[in-house]
Amino acid sequence: MRIDILCKPEGDQRGEQILAKVRQALNEMEVRAEVHLFCDRRKLIDNRVYVAPALLIDDVVRVAGRVPDIREIKSFIVERPRYVERMKEVA
Repeated sequence: MRIDILCKPEGDQRGEQILAKVRQALNEMEVRAEVHLFCDRRKLIDNRVYVAPALLIDDVVRVAGRVPDIREIKSFIVERPRYVERMKEVA
């Protein structure tokens, strides 16, 4: 699983807040994932995100423009394997 956090390069603290909450959620759920923090406008535009910060899980934008709470992040992580299984059935 790959989790990307996109934020503006101006030094907004919301990107760091999301990073801390994602790490806490992963530790509580005992899930391993790659977590990356990008402070780059080009990365925001490439992912068609126009409001920062943004949380992407496996290249899918889950939240943009706000800092999600830990329960919401956990629900995104739990939901991910179900989505992969559903897509295998369709293909």
